[in-house]
Amino acid sequence: MKIVFRIVAAMLFFVFFVFALKNTQEAALHFFLGYEIRAPLVLLLLAFFMGGTVLGILAMMPTVFRHRRDLTKHKKTIATMEKDHEAQRMAQLQPPPDGVVSK
Repeated sequence: MKIVFRIVAAMLFFVFFVFALKNTQEAALHFFLGYEIRAPLVLLLLAFFMGGTVLGILAMMPTVFRHRRDLTKHKKTIATMEKDHEAQRMAQLQPPPDGVVSK
């Protein structure tokens, strides 16, 4: 499986590398108030891809933090339940006090 993953990764790298080599012509990006950026098309595409990735990660952060908080709460609940269960098990294993007969 690891070899298949590496082969697919190498093929994707090759495809994107050839794509970058084919798109080296200069492109202009026009902003408001007459601002303009001129750069190779592949660099502009890479910049927007990276910007989208960063925005996507930032958009996921509240959900990730909420899940982590819930996980911590559940771990504490499980630890408490395990502690209670262990205490009940230990209470059942202790012999009854002298003079008490259980049926």
